[in-house]
Amino acid sequence: MTLDPVHVDGIAKLAGQVGATVESSDQGAAAEEVWANFLDPLYDTDGREILTPLGEQRRRKVPVADIALEEPPFPTQHGLDSGTINPTTFKNGLVLDVAQAAMSATPSDVDLHRGRTIIMAVHSNDTTLRFDGDWRADDRGYARRRVLDAPQVDRFEQRVVHALALYLAESEHALLNADAVEDLFVLDGPIYPTGLLRWADRDTELAEVLAEDDRPKSVVGNYVELVERFVERDVPLVGFVKNASRKPLTRAVRKKTNAPWTSDTAFFRHVLERRDDDGERRDDALTCTNWFRSRAGTDGTMAADGDALGIERTLSSELYEVTFFVCYDPRTDLVFRVEAPYAFTKDPDRRERLTRQILHDVAAERGPPLAIAKADELASIDRQGSEELTRRIEREFDVDRDSSYDDHRWGAVEETF
Repeated sequence: MTLDPVHVDGIAKLAGQVGATVESSDQGAAAEEVWANFLDPLYDTDGREILTPLGEQRRRKVPVADIALEEPPFPTQHGLDSGTINPTTFKNGLVLDVAQAAMSATPSDVDLHRGRTIIMAVHSNDTTLRFDGDWRADDRGYARRRVLDAPQVDRFEQRVVHALALYLAESEHALLNADAVEDLFVLDGPIYPTGLLRWADRDTELAEVLAEDDRPKSVVGNYVELVERFVERDVPLVGFVKNASRKPLTRAVRKKTNAPWTSDTAFFRHVLERRDDDGERRDDALTCTNWFRSRAGTDGTMAADGDALGIERTLSSELYEVTFFVCYDPRTDLVFRVEAPYAFTKDPDRRERLTRQILHDVAAERGPPLAIAKADELASIDRQGSEELTRRIEREFDVDRDSSYDDHRWGAVEETF
């Protein structure tokens, strides 16, 4: 049953009431205060330095047309992404997710694009069952696949199989094809598996699994090895985060002053947005911050004083630290976070080249770099494909998925991880 017009009008009036209250809170002014007074450096309540500018803290703007037409600093790029069917529970008690990872090249490389790494992560509460398998080849050797036995948990089974399948597929495919990258490697997402590292903050059971089980540690270890491989080859590695939902900066600032925004992304949008005298957003230029070195939130795991989950690191520990800058595209009103290990951003000239490359790509593509867009298209599993694959798995199991009334009424509900 739909809402009657009178109810829509009433709800709109409630929204107007809330909006008037928000108007009285000048979030832009609060963001300016934080930008000016709290980030050089930003300390946590225990006195630990969690955010430090690399070089001068400043905001920059560059005309969209100019940067889009500029010769890119890196002549070739490779991108990598992984996609999943989303976690599914079956009536035989199994919970699984399937992920595939793919790498793109710009200019294109058809053989590289054909390659896939496929992981099926499976969870069962039956301790007598074991699913781990060896790597198997498919598609004339272009694809490889394996089954991963997920750690046993009493809750969060779907979160566990999703994170392990997604990040193991991505990291294994990246390591397998690392030598194909010549100039610049761009991950679709952060440079470390934050969805997995967040287990430490989500629940005590997940934190114990992350700290004690070798399977999630080995996945994180793949990303550590990836950084080391690219440092050894002197080829920059960056992560392009399209949907950053982080809050560590906001949480730290909220303990010191008013921080009315809901996430770090909202804060940086206020800092980077430009408006004219009439209050209209100006969209003639991209804006960005300087690079920061971060030890906030999950970034602290790979900080110089972090434990890296006990994973052995062969380089100086500070070289693994997360650094980032934030880019804002006013044409789409989107904020992007661009990450790189400190090993690649400690040099000011390389920082500048990486910044201009990303700004060039965002301006030209009106969004993520082309290498990322291509990798996303190669790796994504659309709803139709996911449904077909799930039906095939049902036939192989000879059992249906475990559905609920909401699944019957609305269709499968996708959980956010």
